[in-house]
Amino acid sequence: MMMNVPFRVTSMLEHAERYFAKKGVTSRTMSGIRNFTYREIGERTRRLSSALKRLGVQKGERVGTLAWNHHRHLEAYFAIPGVEAVLHTINIRLSPQHVAFIINHADDQILLIDQDILPLVEHIKDQIPNVKAYILMTDEDQLPQSPLQPMYHYEKLLETGDPDFEFPQNVDENDPVGMCFSSATTGNPKGVTYTHRSTVLHSMLLGLADCGAVSESDVCMPVVPMFHVNAWGLPYAATWFGSKQVMPGPQFTPKLLAELIEMEKVTVTAGVPTIWMGLLREFEQKNYETSSLRAVLCGGSAAPKGMIRAFQEKHNIPFMHAYGMTETSPLVISTRLKSYQIDLDDEAKLDIKAKQGYVVPGVEMRVLGANGDVKWDGNEMGELLLRSNWIADEYYNDDRTEGTFVDGWLHTGDVVTVDEEGFVKIVDRTKDLIKSGGEWISSVDLENAIMAHQDVFEASVIAIPHPEWQERPLACVVLKEEAKDKVTKEEILDYLKPQFVKWWIPDDIVFLDEIPKTSVGKFLKRTLRDQLKDHYMTTAKS
Repeated sequence: MMMNVPFRVTSMLEHAERYFAKKGVTSRTMSGIRNFTYREIGERTRRLSSALKRLGVQKGERVGTLAWNHHRHLEAYFAIPGVEAVLHTINIRLSPQHVAFIINHADDQILLIDQDILPLVEHIKDQIPNVKAYILMTDEDQLPQSPLQPMYHYEKLLETGDPDFEFPQNVDENDPVGMCFSSATTGNPKGVTYTHRSTVLHSMLLGLADCGAVSESDVCMPVVPMFHVNAWGLPYAATWFGSKQVMPGPQFTPKLLAELIEMEKVTVTAGVPTIWMGLLREFEQKNYETSSLRAVLCGGSAAPKGMIRAFQEKHNIPFMHAYGMTETSPLVISTRLKSYQIDLDDEAKLDIKAKQGYVVPGVEMRVLGANGDVKWDGNEMGELLLRSNWIADEYYNDDRTEGTFVDGWLHTGDVVTVDEEGFVKIVDRTKDLIKSGGEWISSVDLENAIMAHQDVFEASVIAIPHPEWQERPLACVVLKEEAKDKVTKEEILDYLKPQFVKWWIPDDIVFLDEIPKTSVGKFLKRTLRDQLKDHYMTTAKS
């Protein structure tokens, strides 16, 4: 028999305080860049827990955060579980209506707010009657005038807190510890609740050699927001393993990210493809020292093959594809070449890295097609189903649980193929597949091919109604600044023709200045479809 010691989120910080006290966090806030050791972060976190306890926060109550990636948000990650409450990271890029909805749906009792996000909360204050208090995370000495009352100053609240506050030791590892809501491409956002157990297991996963390999020697910069699936778990793992953390703070730019990579010698960073597209553009304009980078982790949506090639071949920066969802904590699939694939030619290795990868240890997968489980031949398509100890088994008080979690499996809504080696390739979301003449066309494959063109910055392919073929693909393209007014739609179409069968080629190319995106940087195809749904008929008549 073995000891039964419960997993605790706060044990990660305790480990960092004891063994990595001299290391810590470089944090960018509204007023500049500051540095903190894990000893200081630990003391500040204990003070915050003490203050929350004194404000009356009870076990199981939700405490919301509306904040960027910085040291105060990291402290909240541990201080809120430190009083056995539930950390609810709120997506500040959602509409005010959705922000109000999730605050009410979660029943948040207290909100921690960055000062530049204050106007958003003030705008919806009359719609969130259950919030009892507000804590402003600010660099200013005094609180601003605000209708949000009672409001507390974060730093002054910490001054009154107990630096020796003891975190509870005998917690139930299955108690809720965190909550995130989906980014809501359709309908209201859906809530997912994480436990101590799921969070610790997922953090441990990030330290495995083939799943991130986060370690004490790393300098970890999560660009993915801390309000988006807990920055993919990196703040927890980096704290636990003693990695130095670089928090890029509010309203960062590609230039700022490049400067932080160079200045802080970042080794691991993580974000969605749109972030890395912007960083590549910055690299084209100025030379930066990036040799410290051992991994760029990319998730959220499929990364274009051309972008992966540019990182690896032009800038010698290793690129690692990954896949996950709010429901999966998020990491469940990652791409890493197997040992016997190292000797493949560069193009074959790039083809593998352009896939999402194979499931990480501890995750089980099924792919269901119309006739049951699909063949692992890289061609047959089906919906991806997953299960694991860090995957949710329901949505928080939401009727949509029934259609998503079935017989112990999460139905992801992603259509994939699996090759003989088990590498998963995302073909599309079920709602984004294009059905033309009874056959399926992958918008993702077309997008990635278009974005491999040297003059293309972004591309999104959508289905438009067609009187004969039911649906046809339409490509929405953003050209690089220097290529505007030079590249024609015919050039893009000719570029695609050798790569796809004739009926896959888009009927038209629409050039845009910008592609609308979700709050987490994914292309917002629903908006494009609404804007361009009559495009075929218009062009046909003309």
